[in-house]
Amino acid sequence: MSRFRVVTGLEECRDVWEQIMPREVISDLWEVRVCFQKHFRRQPHFIVAEEDRAIRGLLPLSWIEESGKYGYFPGETWEGKTWLEQNRIPARGNGLRQALLDRCPGPYHLRYLLSPGAGPENGGTIDEIGYLFIPPRYEYDMENYFGEFSRKSRKRLRRDLDAFEERGVRYRFNEPDDFEYLVKLNVDSFGDGSYFADCRFTESFRSLMNLFHERGWLRITTIMIKGEIAAVDLGCVFNGVYTLLGGGTHGDFPGVAKLINIHHVRWACERKLRMVDFLCGDFSWKTLFHLTPRPLYAMADRSSPEQIPVTVRSGRVDHAR
Repeated sequence: MSRFRVVTGLEECRDVWEQIMPREVISDLWEVRVCFQKHFRRQPHFIVAEEDRAIRGLLPLSWIEESGKYGYFPGETWEGKTWLEQNRIPARGNGLRQALLDRCPGPYHLRYLLSPGAGPENGGTIDEIGYLFIPPRYEYDMENYFGEFSRKSRKRLRRDLDAFEERGVRYRFNEPDDFEYLVKLNVDSFGDGSYFADCRFTESFRSLMNLFHERGWLRITTIMIKGEIAAVDLGCVFNGVYTLLGGGTHGDFPGVAKLINIHHVRWACERKLRMVDFLCGDFSWKTLFHLTPRPLYAMADRSSPEQIPVTVRSGRVDHAR
């Protein structure tokens, strides 16, 4: 039978996290989570299930004062909603996940949960849809990928891309100073509605960038057109997955998002990566680009709304595109 305890000290939280959490995607990594924790400074509340001195389950929570609810650690919020995706509630035993949730000391709303374990059969509801590009599906060949487009759409896309190339496109990569341009472009587009209007988010992303740089995972992509910065995206490559986390585009270059997103797809094929994660956000270009949808789920106690309405995710690389 499992024994339950609560951990609140950050170092002990790290210890239990690293004992049970997989290291498959960047959001699984404690060091990624800490990039947000050190700027949002939420109080952790980890509920741990143990059996025979081994950790069998973990519900990693943070108390979010302004919403009066627990959220998934580290409780990084924008307009009251947490941001990091592909959250997990690891539980090794029948009924253990629900037992962990039952021990939450107050109302909770957990977002962007991966299935299995958080789907409708376990009381979860669809939160948002994530979108993936899977290079092996096309044998890493862009012509195979373009074959999914209608002839008319393919012709239009290539015409738009060629028009940019004719204007003198130049790419540069992993220039740390371009992070400042990313923030400026995003805030210029969205004002107070941008994630980056919150200095905690800006500094959390700066910490992420520094971490990715130190680990050799960083991928900043900047598009220059006639010497002017037209678009900047921040991403990373970890475990064969290329994740695009945030970006900005210049309003004087409408349609430049097509150019940078096709670049990401092409680069992933060239590198033979197993996946590109464009994250959540219900934007038409993701469907038009034939990305693969993947639902992520939310779980809430009865006092919380069952499903958070989808909102514009203005810090994402898919904003205003």
